[in-house]
Amino acid sequence: MANVIRRYACAAGRVQGVGFRMFVRQQAVMNDITGWVMNMSDGTVTMELQSDANAVEAAFTAMRAGNYFICVDRLDVEEREPVDGERDFSIKY
Repeated sequence: MANVIRRYACAAGRVQGVGFRMFVRQQAVMNDITGWVMNMSDGTVTMELQSDANAVEAAFTAMRAGNYFICVDRLDVEEREPVDGERDFSIKY
């Protein structure tokens, strides 16, 4: 993968109790993204996604679009340094 980027994001809205973490993981698998996703005690969901820029943006676009259950009102994104050797995408508890 050339041009690997890593982004931290915090999603707010209807994102807990609606399968959002599994939705994010599905986007990661479909787009060859590594990283993690985790529910936070304040009702938000945080994540780090790593892949090429197009794949990460495709995942964020799908998150913003949501579905019948998921409604992302805000998705704050920050740059992070890529992590060497990361091989998969996990749901943290």
